[in-house]
Amino acid sequence: MAYIFLKNKFRQSLPKIVKAIALLFLILVVVFFLFRNYYLEKAIAKISVKFQSKYNSLLHVKNAEFSGITGIELSGISITPIGKDTLLNIAFFSTSIRFWYALVGDIRIKELNLKDGFVQLIKKDNYRNFDNFLTAEKSDTSIQKNVGKSSERNYAKIVHRLISRLFAQIPNEVTIQNFAINIADENHKVSFELKSLTLIEKIFVSHLNVVSNKLKQDWQINGTASPSQQKADLTFMRLDSNTVKIPYVDERFNLNAGFENIQLKLNGFEFKNEQLKINGYASIRNLFINHKRISKKNLLIKEAEIEYTYLLGAHFISLDSITTITFNKIKFHPFIKYENSPDTIFYFGIKTEKTLAQDFINALPDALFGHIQGMQASGSFNYRLDFKFNTNKPQDMVFESTIVKDNLKITKYGEANLDKLNAEFNYTSYENGNAHRSFLVGISNPNFFPLDQISPYMKKCVLTTEDPSFMWHRGFVTEAFRQSIVKNIHTKKFTRGASTISMQLIKNVFLTREKTISRKLEEILLVYILENNHICPKERMFEVYLNIIEWGPNVYGIGEAAQFYFNKHPIDLTFPECIYLATIIPRPKGFMWRFEKNGILKDFAAVQSKYLTSLMFRRELILPEDTLNSNHSIKITGPALKLIIKNDSNVVDTILDSDELFFDSELSNEN
Repeated sequence: MAYIFLKNKFRQSLPKIVKAIALLFLILVVVFFLFRNYYLEKAIAKISVKFQSKYNSLLHVKNAEFSGITGIELSGISITPIGKDTLLNIAFFSTSIRFWYALVGDIRIKELNLKDGFVQLIKKDNYRNFDNFLTAEKSDTSIQKNVGKSSERNYAKIVHRLISRLFAQIPNEVTIQNFAINIADENHKVSFELKSLTLIEKIFVSHLNVVSNKLKQDWQINGTASPSQQKADLTFMRLDSNTVKIPYVDERFNLNAGFENIQLKLNGFEFKNEQLKINGYASIRNLFINHKRISKKNLLIKEAEIEYTYLLGAHFISLDSITTITFNKIKFHPFIKYENSPDTIFYFGIKTEKTLAQDFINALPDALFGHIQGMQASGSFNYRLDFKFNTNKPQDMVFESTIVKDNLKITKYGEANLDKLNAEFNYTSYENGNAHRSFLVGISNPNFFPLDQISPYMKKCVLTTEDPSFMWHRGFVTEAFRQSIVKNIHTKKFTRGASTISMQLIKNVFLTREKTISRKLEEILLVYILENNHICPKERMFEVYLNIIEWGPNVYGIGEAAQFYFNKHPIDLTFPECIYLATIIPRPKGFMWRFEKNGILKDFAAVQSKYLTSLMFRRELILPEDTLNSNHSIKITGPALKLIIKNDSNVVDTILDSDELFFDSELSNEN
């Protein structure tokens, strides 16, 4: 009975309770609307105080008020680091939020309007007006470190949450007028003035004026965008001509670059099985790049596309192998991955689809592969590269390069006629990019010596120092590449290469010594063609090599070298003399620094000779009787004697260390 009585009583009181709650809500709403501008000003004042304390900068808002039910309008906004130039200035800014989301504490922007403003970034000498915002507080840094150590983080979840929040905060309606980003770096200035930008009903339209010291352009970025669906399809191009030129980098880095258009497409992302997947598409048309370290010509890429899939897990991020890149109609699948648990490991891989050889040659940019142009080939191939590096186990590095050929043949040579190695030809040496000296490579030249007229010691010593596996490798030594990469990563700089005699021969005969990416790429490709198509016998390659390489100032070939140093023919060179000549190949013009004032080899050079002798003994290249009465000393009797610099005996040639490392690696390959 008591339960029924209370139940009926509650039913009778319910309408009164609802009315009371509604009245209270109405009162709160009225109070809010009456005092909301007051509280808005208080909130801005509080933020300004924190802004000054945290960033040592002044945040100023001339006027702030609510507009409508969920809108806010601000005018006269500025951010000025104390004692520095204004960083940000906005004349008018308004925004509104989604009311129903706000009721549950989820603030989402509905629309955004901005008119007349700028951001300016100024750098000169030690002065930068944005430094205050780049220096994190010590307390924040320590907290982040402690959090990172004390807890396991799932980076996929963190990034998914951040991306979701970011897209949730992008309004579906945006209007911006006359907003500029001005950059002044020393004497280099560039201004990006956004004349207009609108995003209405998923249609994105923008117009930018770009002005630098050297150029003035009109850009546009148009397309579709739906922040709520995490999708976009945008095209970036130039209005006033066919080519978008990239400002600032040309003046700052001497890099001239541009393109016709870029398309960027985001197909969305999903979080599943503790992994975040992001899919999309990007393309660029008529990209050109010009820099002295890349090529002397404009590098032109007519068409490049990528259909990408990024994967992010708890402890890794990767560009998935299903990603497809189309480069001038050549397709391949890259794979890049970084993981940090339990070890830090880097992965890199490339896998091509079945590719016609002629399509591949036609796709090579002229600026990078000028000596390949005009070459014709038949057949096809598949290529695969796998690289894996564990920072905690560098000795276990994986570096594997594999090509599967299907009737692959060179039917016509391009500018670099590799077949000329088999006959007499005219050779031109270069110094500092300029032609230095030309001479005939062949028996018509009295300074040319065939292999059978060169001391066997000379051949063995040069192979030992330069390329022990030359006679059986196919242009490259994978193990040498592997150890070179490990060494360079360990030292965090390029301290060691992996150049073979084949690579040195191609560089000297067909290319210049310019230090550009294009020259190195051509070298690699030409070496592969030379070695894997059996164009020239190994013995002939080695013979040409010994007769053209530099052995001193204006000294080329073993014939001139034997006369220059010892007044001998190459066949008469002794074992210590051959050891000496082999060791100066990397730095032939610095030979004089290897001697004392009395013409005797310095200690480091003598130690190097002993090391090489021991190494050749272990490899059974020489016998004990080959070194009888040899104390690793030599006597310079030729014209070189006049050039030996009487220098301080403390000068050390650092090549010794690098050579020993190379020899050690070669020994490890034998065991």
